[in-house]
Amino acid sequence: MLSAEVAPYAKVGGLADVVGSLPLALAASGHEVVVAMPRYGAIDPHRYALDPPTHGFMVTLGWGTSHGFGFFTGRMGADDLPESTRPRIIFADNTLLFGAPQIYGLPYEHERFFFFCRAALQWCTENGWRPDIVHCHDWHTAIAVHWLRYTMQWDRFWDQTATVFTIHNLAYQGIFGGDYLFGLADINGTQMLPIEYARFAGAANPMARGIVEADIVNTVSPTYHDEIRTPESGEGLDTILRERGDAFVGILNGIDEAIWNPATDGALAAHYDAGNPAAKAEDKAALQHELGLDADPHAPLIGVVSRLVEQKGFDLVARIADWIVDQGAQFAVLGTGDPMIENEFRRVAAARPQRVAVHLGFDARQAARIYAGSDLFLMPSRFEPCGLGQMIAMRYGTIPIVRRTGGLADTVTDYDPRARVGTGFVFDSYDPDACFAAVARALEAYRDPAAWNLLVSRAMTRDFSWAASARRYAALYERAVVSRHYSGV
Repeated sequence: MLSAEVAPYAKVGGLADVVGSLPLALAASGHEVVVAMPRYGAIDPHRYALDPPTHGFMVTLGWGTSHGFGFFTGRMGADDLPESTRPRIIFADNTLLFGAPQIYGLPYEHERFFFFCRAALQWCTENGWRPDIVHCHDWHTAIAVHWLRYTMQWDRFWDQTATVFTIHNLAYQGIFGGDYLFGLADINGTQMLPIEYARFAGAANPMARGIVEADIVNTVSPTYHDEIRTPESGEGLDTILRERGDAFVGILNGIDEAIWNPATDGALAAHYDAGNPAAKAEDKAALQHELGLDADPHAPLIGVVSRLVEQKGFDLVARIADWIVDQGAQFAVLGTGDPMIENEFRRVAAARPQRVAVHLGFDARQAARIYAGSDLFLMPSRFEPCGLGQMIAMRYGTIPIVRRTGGLADTVTDYDPRARVGTGFVFDSYDPDACFAAVARALEAYRDPAAWNLLVSRAMTRDFSWAASARRYAALYERAVVSRHYSGV
């Protein structure tokens, strides 16, 4: 697997969580997995007990551009796991390209990721480790799909290797132009995709290349799979997604239930589980005290752990936050994002500091305490490929309020108070009134303790582990191998 980010080593979003967990689930079921990522400057080799780097290798990209590199190596997963279930992880090390601590946003971003992909493939050849599958995640690694389809297709080392490409967020496509980058990527005019000419003015689109050139393509939830094959949500790539037919599938992400476990989570004041959830009340009281909120066990506490941006729906929440607090609710907000949305949350918190607490930043341990100590979890996304927050919240007995989109639609079922079924509160229209109505329904349900306890129990017993998803990925890999052998290229 090739990925720009892998938890816990370097993380910006859900991509890191997926590539930090899926390999462990695959290895546990008997597959041999190697994960590759860059060694950013913020990754401390001593903290993760990485083996000393092996240097002396050279990667040559187009235009004769060469970079020396080495590899730090280690094992993923807890030290007490059997080594056979701990995938190897390799870190491409080059101080010039990856010495900075940040993952994205540098002016030479494409060159960094082109180099990383070439180095990761070269690690395989240097070590004689011939993979059945190269699994590439998002645009940053899509160039490896292209090379394996074209540049390396006549290399006997790679001629039996199939490719899988996973779309985590179609909105980020890595489009680039210019002779220099075309040269680095080994893309010539005869290899340009029709969609690159038609939609992107001759620029290269790594995301499009991954979709067109991989043996099998998937995305991270069944509903997002359906959404992005439409012109409304396809980000200009809906046509090629539809053309892949049944070679494009949706597989729902999971969560690492060993990490996200209220029975063992070291960040919590008290531990609990689905069979005995009473201690969740202690975590609520501790969170209220930590954040300076009124110590009111009966006030419904709404948690937010998210980027505070429009994609996540917080432009809606900013417009109705005062109304929600007027209904007796409290807010615990953790995140950062759009300055206008941040300022609106600051305003609400300043006006009602005993009802609203806002931490503009990120703290993993505080995030866990918000998941555990809140009664409700607000995630009203404009679009959401999969989403992990709603699954983590349910694992902690915190009931999600979500918009029916992407993975949120696949994981949260709307609560019916008469039948007493469902696991959360779902709304459809992307507008503040619809969001407020869902919150109001949730607050009304909270006032019925017996029904609420059943709802919490039902949410906590949902299975969002990686085991089922890993089985689907294994089947996908088998399809990719068959497709590769059948196509002969």
